[in-house]
Amino acid sequence: MNPILMAVILVVVIAIICSVMLVIASTVMAVPEDPKFPAIRECLPGANCGACGYAGCDGYAKALASGEEDRTNLCVPGGAGCAAQIAGVLGVEAGSVEERVAVVCCGGNCEKTQPRMNYEGVHSCSAAKLLFGGAGACAFGCLGNGDCVSVCPQQAIRIKKGIAVVDRDACIGCGLCEKVCPNHVIGIFPKKQKVFDRCSNYNRGKAVMDVCKAGCIGCTKCSKVCPEGAITMDNCLAQVNPMKCTGCGTCVESCPTGCMSFTEKL
Repeated sequence: MNPILMAVILVVVIAIICSVMLVIASTVMAVPEDPKFPAIRECLPGANCGACGYAGCDGYAKALASGEEDRTNLCVPGGAGCAAQIAGVLGVEAGSVEERVAVVCCGGNCEKTQPRMNYEGVHSCSAAKLLFGGAGACAFGCLGNGDCVSVCPQQAIRIKKGIAVVDRDACIGCGLCEKVCPNHVIGIFPKKQKVFDRCSNYNRGKAVMDVCKAGCIGCTKCSKVCPEGAITMDNCLAQVNPMKCTGCGTCVESCPTGCMSFTEKL
């Protein structure tokens, strides 16, 4: 017989044997999928942001389907509607979902602070951070290169006057911007919180004013004048308790540098 034909026949036989073995293996070793998983996965928005604490929507759906997780309200982007749908699939009562939003805790735009060097490297906050902490005079402030803009699935962030600004109406509170910010100036806060300390500099007084005219100097005026006792000081920065704050604006009016402010607007 022709040796070439023999080789072709041999290869075909081997391929058939391997195919049969793979079919048998896939049948014997198959792991049955919980029928609840695809139904739950369909309820989730697919943001894969990790705000729920799991590795994406698939991870959260698998945990819910297997019974490992019983909280149906962990998907912040999906909100109350998503929680209700998941609860319907599982046959349980839906938990409430607190709306959250990203806030940039830095008011040091180009009118309030100045660069200490001319950065001409890769247009990335992470890259700029590696070069002496960034180009800005304040080592704690927004680097302004837009890493947060790049990862936002809702296009809710823009760079305005050198710093990031969040569109609260578009933000879903997924937290991707918070994770990518090398200076940690972006935080995820309850959407009902009305007032924020727009500064992340842990220094006080002259050390702050030397680098930014909008920084928190740690004077504690805001905490002293708040009629609800909603403000405490932590490392020279004001912390607002959203459960107590009524948004009266007394702290905003008393702040000598303007770092205490109402929610930002684009």
